[in-house]
Amino acid sequence: MEGRPTGPRKLSTMWKKSELREAPAPLEGPVVGTITGGTIIWFVLFLGQLPFYGWFADHGHAWWVWTCLAGGGLGLLGIWYVRKRDAAIKRDAAAKQAATATDAH
Repeated sequence: MEGRPTGPRKLSTMWKKSELREAPAPLEGPVVGTITGGTIIWFVLFLGQLPFYGWFADHGHAWWVWTCLAGGGLGLLGIWYVRKRDAAIKRDAAAKQAATATDAH
């Protein structure tokens, strides 16, 4: 085992404590559109590979086809989730705005 250190290793720290900062707020974007677009891409990839399934199976790559189908299926679940999340965020914002409006009167 030549070339390997024999004693305890000293781990270096990348950041000094003075350099630590609070994490920024998460960015909000068109989440529903992004997930929908990704889901469409997964299904297009699945449908595009389906005619060549025999070739994929012969070469041990059939899992590529099924991975694309799984990605599309999970994307459908993701679309459902982010639509519910988006609706809940909008309801919460509307409730806060209504509460602020009634407090002003």
